Amino acid sequence: MPVFSRLSPTIASAYALQALFAAIFVPQQNDKFYDLGGAIGWMSSTAISLYYPSLKARFWDGVPGALPRLSSFAPRQILLTAAIGLWSLRLGSFLAMRAIKAGGDSRFDEIKKQPTKFTCYWMAQATWITLVGLPVFLCNAIPSHVQPAVGRRDYIGLGIYVGSLLFEIIADRQKSVWRKAKDNKEHEEVFISSGLWSISRHPNYIGEVGIWTGIWILSTASLPFGLVVLASLSPLSTYYLTRNVSGVPPLERAGDMKYGANPKWLAYKSSVPIFWPWGSTK
Repeated sequence: MPVFSRLSPTIASAYALQALFAAIFVPQQNDKFYDLGGAIGWMSSTAISLYYPSLKARFWDGVPGALPRLSSFAPRQILLTAAIGLWSLRLGSFLAMRAIKAGGDSRFDEIKKQPTKFTCYWMAQATWITLVGLPVFLCNAIPSHVQPAVGRRDYIGLGIYVGSLLFEIIADRQKSVWRKAKDNKEHEEVFISSGLWSISRHPNYIGEVGIWTGIWILSTASLPFGLVVLASLSPLSTYYLTRNVSGVPPLERAGDMKYGANPKWLAYKSSVPIFWPWGSTK
């Protein structure tokens, strides 16, 4: 119960912040800052999950004193917090810059005109933060003095995280370079099929699933079995959402609408796996 009592302010902060963003941007029908709002939500929720006991003592209980130094937390808590900070800063800035440059996000062309539905999307973002951030939030809710030392399992999780983050960065970078070259009339390819995009039609999402799998593994040594199972919702829901809901399906439909009659697109779809490099093309 103490873990969940420490977790509830983190969850509340995630929903409160996205509700604030919705109150600002829904009336404006402005979707340019949706991903930036998500990145800010990630970083603020993670900070609250780490510092909540100290914040409560100082601002609620009136106990004087400065907030604890970062070095006072367990190494695993620092690693997990840094992992989310690095990921959210990188992905949030990448998506935000893309949306701002494009003048918005095509996903919201119709949704932003419907206030109730657009508000639900902001609340869904808070739910995403809460669910996927569980490994970090749960680990940070456990006092640092009872955290076990960093061991082999942690290094495995950290290695998967770093490798997956690099995989995602490379995939995004390859697509950005390809798109810039296309804008400069340096090639006439209508869709990218080189680099990591030659082994998977959605390599960036493979990196995303790997990132949260690594974070989950890194958190498990601090959590009792029941919380390990609960925290596994993070990589599982990430895979389910990217593979079956908001990631792959709409992009595949958009590709079919744009290039459906193109023989190169049909050949690409029949030869390159839709997700895992060793998986099916469908």
